Amino acid sequence: MKKCKRCGEVKPYSEFYRAPGCRDGHRSECKVCNLAARKAKYLENPAKEIARVREWRRKHRDQFQEYQRAYRARRPAELREGHLRRTFGITQGDYDAMLAAQGGGCAICGDAPADGKSFHVDHLGDQVRGILCVRCNNALGQLKERADLAEIAAAYLESGGFVPAGVSELHDLAVERVQGLRAA
Repeated sequence: MKKCKRCGEVKPYSEFYRAPGCRDGHRSECKVCNLAARKAKYLENPAKEIARVREWRRKHRDQFQEYQRAYRARRPAELREGHLRRTFGITQGDYDAMLAAQGGGCAICGDAPADGKSFHVDHLGDQVRGILCVRCNNALGQLKERADLAEIAAAYLESGGFVPAGVSELHDLAVERVQGLRAA
């Protein structure tokens, strides 16, 4: 047990930060008082404290990056939940419910995500539309989110890959030219 120099409370050593230079190996103020003092110092001059932290990160780049990697490895579920909340305004539970409502797979092709992987949340502005695999999500983007282009693409595929809807005359002309070149 140790008495805090600031608040005067007697607390267990676990409530004090370690400090090898001190006689008993712990700081003289408890963790609560230490954090309150650090917050007050930050509020006095935030720009100075932010610059100090940035400078430390710059000088100790490898140490900071290792800390970040370890932090992310310990908290994948929390990081995913935070990403979904910040970006789309949904929880992991909402995501899971949407995926289940889609039959457990992509809303377009129906493929299921690989174990341990997640699909994209398809959205238009603030409106979440569904859960899509990478291929289908990219396809919507490549088609510029235009239903008419998707219909033309479908007609192209159904025709065997050459004639989009409404351009059969061009197809016939192209076939005639190819036949003419082969005959010559």
